[in-house]
Amino acid sequence: MRLTLRILSACAATLLPATLPASQSCTEDAMIVFDGSGSMSEMGFNLLDEPRIFEARRAIHDSIPQIAAVRRLGLVIYGPGQTATCGNIDLRFGPRAEAARPIIDAVDGLQPAGETPLTDAVAQAAEVLDYRARPGVIVLLTDGKETCDGQPCVLAATLAADAHDLTVHVIGFKVRDDHFGWDNPQDDDYERRIAVARCLADRTGGTYASAETLDELTEALTRTLGCQLIGLRTIDRNRPPT
Repeated sequence: MRLTLRILSACAATLLPATLPASQSCTEDAMIVFDGSGSMSEMGFNLLDEPRIFEARRAIHDSIPQIAAVRRLGLVIYGPGQTATCGNIDLRFGPRAEAARPIIDAVDGLQPAGETPLTDAVAQAAEVLDYRARPGVIVLLTDGKETCDGQPCVLAATLAADAHDLTVHVIGFKVRDDHFGWDNPQDDDYERRIAVARCLADRTGGTYASAETLDELTEALTRTLGCQLIGLRTIDRNRPPT
């Protein structure tokens, strides 16, 4: 009997998942820092056939419901406001359970405008997470620019030095250079750039993802905000629903 119990225990141990690292356990609160600046409505001259915000909304619809079921999420939006100032950082709400609907509604109702204070927006999200005392995750969705004299790499160094266990992931969505050359509009160097905020991920142990399509953005949101159980899920848009 004892031998049988030992064998069963050993088999059960092999079937259990390994302990997840903190950033994948879905036990930490997470904040989404969403780019609502005017550049999210750009199209045409920068090789975009529709404004970035259209696909960003679809990606939120595709990814957030499954994530919000297992993780507390909060939302900060930067950019739009009554006047186009660098103070337009809107803390919609801190981490809460079942936050899918308020996040979707906020992004669906967003009309991109204004400047891009992404550094200050990330700093505010970190404060909401009480990053000096508690573990947490921030996912920054940005089209690449910082237009308010913020220094994301300085903030990255501060967060890395002071945080209890804060991971910042950065998703660069359709990042473009400031200069477009009409002589060579298909220049790959123009099409694919790295967001200035990448150092936030590099210094805090996070990841940087470059997303050009709806599927890439959906996958990046799922992978960075989700845990191992949902991070391995792929979306097959050709498969009928079950």
